[in-house]
Amino acid sequence: MSYVAVKDVTFRFAGGQSAVIDELSFTMSRGEIVGILGASGSGKSTLLRLIAGLETPESGSISIDGRLIVDGRTFVEPEKRGVGMVFQDYALFPNMTVADNIIFGLHKLNRAARRMRLEQMLELVQMKEYALRYPHELSGGQQQRVALARALAPQPSVLLMDEPFSSLDAHLKAAIRTELRLILQKANITCLLVSHDQADIDAICDRVQHVKENRREAVEGARTPGCLVHES
Repeated sequence: MSYVAVKDVTFRFAGGQSAVIDELSFTMSRGEIVGILGASGSGKSTLLRLIAGLETPESGSISIDGRLIVDGRTFVEPEKRGVGMVFQDYALFPNMTVADNIIFGLHKLNRAARRMRLEQMLELVQMKEYALRYPHELSGGQQQRVALARALAPQPSVLLMDEPFSSLDAHLKAAIRTELRLILQKANITCLLVSHDQADIDAICDRVQHVKENRREAVEGARTPGCLVHES
């Protein structure tokens, strides 16, 4: 059985004439790192928001690990979906240390469990010596690692990454790409990564799905036919 299943999902913004996402279907296996590649405005980030629960599809369904999270009659709240997300700007809290940023979403754990999880995450992303620093004291690559650690700390079922290299200088990207793939593999996380850069996808992902901007054009590489269409 597929670990993530998106079936016949359509989405359009309120008042929009054209669908941003039109009858899209695809699946992911547990532990798979899948890339969504396409130009800006092609609906890639909207797809992540639908899976995360930040938007609601007009039709279709999404399931994670055999659990239906949204369809015409079901809507599981974002905080109950077990989905982690890394945004383009990392969205770190500037007034919190690295350690406090990482444990921010672990309020349901007791103090000892939070401390243990923090140590695990700092070790995973190799940021132990930076635990008491603030985001402005870190490089772009270090901030990305902290954002990744924070997203992984609650042990999500699926990790969504939206253009994770967009704010990095070009010369940093090659090293960071390799580092990110190793971290994702070590964490054994199921990950959907959105990018407009083929090199990002090639370096990190097990499989790629190309988002086409022409309406009704199929997504290449998808296991089930579907399409994303141009945002209007």
